[in-house]
Amino acid sequence: MMKNLLIVGPAWVGDMVMAQTLFRLLHAQQPNVQIDVLAPDWTSALLSRMPEVRSTISFPFKHGELRLKDRYQFAKTLRERAYSEAIVLPNSFKSALIPWFAGIPKRTGWLGEARFWLLNDARRLDKARYPLMIERFMALGLPAGAPLPPLCDYYPQFHVTAADTAATAARLGVSFAEKPVLAMCPGAEFGPSKRWVPAYYAAVASQKIKEGWAVWLFGSAKDKAVTAEIMSLTENQCVDLSGRCQLPEAIDLFAGVKGVLTNDSGLLHVAAALNRPAIAVYGSTSPDFTPPLSPKATVLKLNLPCQPCFKRECPLQHHRCMRDITPPMVLDAMQAWES
Repeated sequence: MMKNLLIVGPAWVGDMVMAQTLFRLLHAQQPNVQIDVLAPDWTSALLSRMPEVRSTISFPFKHGELRLKDRYQFAKTLRERAYSEAIVLPNSFKSALIPWFAGIPKRTGWLGEARFWLLNDARRLDKARYPLMIERFMALGLPAGAPLPPLCDYYPQFHVTAADTAATAARLGVSFAEKPVLAMCPGAEFGPSKRWVPAYYAAVASQKIKEGWAVWLFGSAKDKAVTAEIMSLTENQCVDLSGRCQLPEAIDLFAGVKGVLTNDSGLLHVAAALNRPAIAVYGSTSPDFTPPLSPKATVLKLNLPCQPCFKRECPLQHHRCMRDITPPMVLDAMQAWES
């Protein structure tokens, strides 16, 4: 018998990529499950690459909005879908309201923000037992207290066809035909503390171009100043796709690149889900909670006394956590891609 299940999904790129570990686990445990994900519109680019997801339901509320009456009316529209269970991944009070308003019989999630009365399968989180985000996601798909299976069996795996990649490349006027492509992601939505030095990106790009590679720069329109600096330092030898390559196109193109160099960002987790060789440069943040989930990902990180600070800007104003990771260190790490 088919089981309809609603997942209230996270709102960050990396978190939604990692949520696929739960979706894969649910399908392994219950082959007849049909998963719908309630999430912001932009996540459809990610969810459409996850074969475990039947459909995406657009979440029509902005971050911080309560709009209690509108939430109730929206939840009523979900009743006809006859969900037997909802799993709420965010820890906020608001995220648990819609499954409750929709009358979904079983509502699972971690306790927090006084929402115990909205969840009838409320779990108390043991952070020592589940130190990783994916462990906390996957545990909600199992009976309370059940042991987790081997995590690597459920790592994210995006489905992108060669035709998707070729069509997107043609539409954006780029090609994989002549040279191996290095994708660089020098931006960071969180703030400058997470950004590796633009001049360092440029130094790596110049070296790889000398070695016969093409270098493509990815990012949003907000990253234009950073990518423009890299373009200037490399005498415009890179391809700047920032601002004109949206998340769906980035996913398609990443599937065809030889490797990825990135800060700690959502695109790092996209590269991991596509099993692309990736080097992730960490500074103010830590890979301990949300590491890239791929054996082909390499984390470069120092162990300074001030790390990790999780600040948007370096509170000590030296940014050594990034500045002391040099271009030769990154180029050395890339040597493994040739083997």
